[in-house]
Amino acid sequence: MPLVRSTEVLQYAHEARFAVGAFNADNMEILQAIIEAAEEERAPVILQVSGPTILYAGLTLPAAMVRTIAEEVDIPVVLHLDHGISFAQNVHALRTGFTSLMFDGSRLPYEENINITTQVVQMAHSAGIPVEAELGKVLQTGVTAREVANAMTEPDEAADFVQRTGCDSLAVAVGSIHAMTDRQAELDIDRVHSISEQVAIPLVLHGSSGVKHESVLEAITYGVCKVNVSTYLKQAFVGALRDAMQAEPAEVDFRKLFTPAREAVKERVREKLRLFGASGRISGTGAFRSPPVQRRSGAGGASNGINDAVD
Repeated sequence: MPLVRSTEVLQYAHEARFAVGAFNADNMEILQAIIEAAEEERAPVILQVSGPTILYAGLTLPAAMVRTIAEEVDIPVVLHLDHGISFAQNVHALRTGFTSLMFDGSRLPYEENINITTQVVQMAHSAGIPVEAELGKVLQTGVTAREVANAMTEPDEAADFVQRTGCDSLAVAVGSIHAMTDRQAELDIDRVHSISEQVAIPLVLHGSSGVKHESVLEAITYGVCKVNVSTYLKQAFVGALRDAMQAEPAEVDFRKLFTPAREAVKERVREKLRLFGASGRISGTGAFRSPPVQRRSGAGGASNGINDAVD
């Protein structure tokens, strides 16, 4: 089916109290794994193109792959620009056919973040495309607990930011860290709750790979509707690829080596879709199930058979 906008899936998720999985489509095999898992699980999905992928493969080619594969399935698929770095890059993504944009001005002074985000929103909304913004800083691995705490989103600022920019969803810094390879982080759930009480739009969790499952589920209960997953998929892909190369050191057909890597990613995507409560949300006709089925508070985790692997 044609690509859909992120507002269509996030508004439904916000009402039904689950989260849509947002997965980075870093290469063809990972893209195939994500789509196959989402279709089998009957879950909406957001496919993201991030800065490192743009540096590696450009913007046009990954977008074309997402658009092509989305037309072959009957579930809602969003093509999202992850951590857009400038107004110009967002314009390029819009012209390339992205159905969801992001400007990440979290490292800019507050007023500058507001000004550029507002410009991106006005540009995107003129074409009917939604925009995710970011407030607070989701830091990279290697930082201290104090640095993480100091970078968190302030609820009062979040309310002001959303009101002044008109963004459609907001990525918040509430204790997660980008590129963590093991699950140790716990989110500041009180902060998530406070932000959700002041901000009516869907909240987004970046850096979920190092966050405990229980903490992710609590955050979803309080308004997180989009959870980004990247490192966890890369770990599965590279791990399975290493195993395949060790088992067949003379093999030169990379397609045979990539096949088990793709399957490993697929199972991790399936795990996350179930954890987030996204599985079973799409009917056999490709439509959202109506009325939305609300997930029970605390659902998931052990009841879904989720293991203790990293996010």
